[in-house]
Amino acid sequence: MFDSEEDDIFDGAFQEDLKRFEDMIKTGDSLFFDADRLETIIDHFLISNQFKKALDCVMHALSHFPYSNVFKIRKAQILSGTGKLNEALNILIEVEKVDPNDQELILTKASIYSQLRQTKRAIKYFEKALLQSEGEEKDEIYLDLAMEYQNLQNIPEAIRVLKDALESNKENETAVYELAFCYDQLGQLTEAIQCYDDYINLHPYSFTAWYNLGNTYSKVNDSEKAAWAYEYCTLINDSFASAYFNWGNALIALEKYRAAIDAFEKCIEIDGEDGLTLNYIGECFEQLEEYDLALHYYKRSIDLTPELADPWLGLGIVYDLMGDSIKGLNFIQKAIDMEPDNASFWHVFAGCSEKNGTIDLSMNAFKHALFLDPLNDQILVDYVKLWSTLSLVEARDFIEKYIDEQSIEGISQIELVRLNWLTGRQTIALTSYKELVFSDQNTAKTLFLHFPEAESIPQLVELYELIEE
Repeated sequence: MFDSEEDDIFDGAFQEDLKRFEDMIKTGDSLFFDADRLETIIDHFLISNQFKKALDCVMHALSHFPYSNVFKIRKAQILSGTGKLNEALNILIEVEKVDPNDQELILTKASIYSQLRQTKRAIKYFEKALLQSEGEEKDEIYLDLAMEYQNLQNIPEAIRVLKDALESNKENETAVYELAFCYDQLGQLTEAIQCYDDYINLHPYSFTAWYNLGNTYSKVNDSEKAAWAYEYCTLINDSFASAYFNWGNALIALEKYRAAIDAFEKCIEIDGEDGLTLNYIGECFEQLEEYDLALHYYKRSIDLTPELADPWLGLGIVYDLMGDSIKGLNFIQKAIDMEPDNASFWHVFAGCSEKNGTIDLSMNAFKHALFLDPLNDQILVDYVKLWSTLSLVEARDFIEKYIDEQSIEGISQIELVRLNWLTGRQTIALTSYKELVFSDQNTAKTLFLHFPEAESIPQLVELYELIEE
């Protein structure tokens, strides 16, 4: 916004002018300065947020150059910087009557309207400024304009502006990230991925673009491509801890636990130990069934961040896996105490209680987990499987009603097939499974996994064989 430049600030003549002005303020003298030198001094004070000195200087300038629009605009900018927005705006309105097309006036007015949350007026002035701008200034105005549309929650219009920005300058990296963010807000993640791909084609060594690409692939649950993007990011910048951390999480999703541990350890090497990273390393060792190491890392995590619930849960799971369900339950309960509304914690507690033989406790925990997360298919199935050990008919009637009321799909449908078959409703079971074969083959393929006895039931096997390979 300012014409005065940082190079001038370090110029010997400027330093002399600055000292001369500051001495004048101390002594109360009134000295004459050329207009351009005063402008440079004012800009220096504005850039360094020295608003009191800037105001002193601009008032001195106006006393010598009372009709200068440049100094009037600077005064408005100073007042804006100190929160006197309406006073600043009144000055600009007067200047606008004389010179309505002054670019600096237009941009200052747009900025003030933005601060006043008068978004539509800000848009009007940013669009006007855009018509007579070029270069880096134009890049910045596009971003300001897009931000105003986002403030109006008009994301499609923000996208239009950002596309124009990139058409004007494909090198506008901030516009790429803002455009991808807008697509993200609309749930259009494929378009966000395309944004990053296009930018990476131009700038293959932009580690931030690779990082954001990885984050977007993670959001669409494409862990393979997310891991690939994070790896490229770390190859370009091997000291970017966040990329190693996210890479580790993507590798966990791919069940590549050794590689995930390496990524997390690199993260610790860069940023030092933190509870969450140590917790994830513990989880990796848990999955590798190296339980002593898992316990070691979970305990280290707790030592650093005792308020973090996940490592307490991890300790409980590992002790349960090692055969000490009672000790495991105590740690899982500790995690629940910290996050009482976490359905997955209650789910784990229910499973551990079931293994421990405390069926009533397990049933109540499953019920509460389902209350917290009523659309969780896996919790529903595990709950009903336990219930079916007590009463097949009650379990069948419950899941049938629950699926209907909640419109749940997935493996609960297979569980209902199983219970219908086992309670003598074979025709209904066959009809339901046939519908799955033609409507949801991925779920239909899990039949033998969740209902192993089906492998010896010819009618179900025959339907299973209809699934397209």
